[in-house]
Amino acid sequence: MNFQLKGKVIFFATGNIHKFNEAREVFSEYKISVGMLRFKSLEIQNDSLKVIAKTSVLDAFSRCNLPLIVEDAGLSIDALKGFPGPYSAYAYKTIGNKGLLKLMENIENRESKFHSVIAYYSTELKSPKCFKGEVAGEITREEKPGSRGSGFGFDPIFKPAKSNKTFAEMTTMEKNRLSHRAQALRKFAEWYRKTSKIKQGS
Repeated sequence: MNFQLKGKVIFFATGNIHKFNEAREVFSEYKISVGMLRFKSLEIQNDSLKVIAKTSVLDAFSRCNLPLIVEDAGLSIDALKGFPGPYSAYAYKTIGNKGLLKLMENIENRESKFHSVIAYYSTELKSPKCFKGEVAGEITREEKPGSRGSGFGFDPIFKPAKSNKTFAEMTTMEKNRLSHRAQALRKFAEWYRKTSKIKQGS
C-alpha cells in the first residue's frame, strides 16, 4: 500500500530491510509514505543514543538533501550495568547473541530494556527532532529465533515483559505492538502529521 500525506514522502536511511519493513507498517497506520535509502550513515561512538542518532541523520542528510529519519537502538542489561547500551551494534558484531548469553551465564537477574531513538531532519528544521521508545523485558537463557528466522540483532534473546515470545519469534505486526522502535516511530508519525496539518492550515 502506498499511502501519502500531503503528497510528502519520508525517507528512512538504513541498510536493514527488517527495520524498514517495521517502519513501513507503522507509517501505513498514519497514511505516511516511506522510502528506503539503502546506505549506512555515520555512526559515532557515544554514551548517548540521541547524540548518535542526531549525528547520523545530519550525515545522511548532507548526502541526499531529502527529508529523512535514522534510527539507533540499544539493549541495556541490568546485571551488566547497562551494557551494551549505545554500543549494542558493536557488541553484536563482535560477540553476537552467543557471546552475550555467555556473559549472562549463572546470572539470575535477566531484566533488560531495549531503547530506540528516531531522529528526523529536513530543510525546514534548524536541528534534528528526536523521538524515543523503550520496552522492558528479559534476556532469555538461549537463542529463540522462531520458525520465521527473520529476527535480527539481539531479537532472538530478548523477550518483552508482556509476551511469551522473543522479538524474533513474532511477526512484524506482533513486534510493532510492543517494540521500542515502533513506539519511537509512532511518536514521530504523530508529530509529523500534526506539524503537516498546521503548515497546511497556516
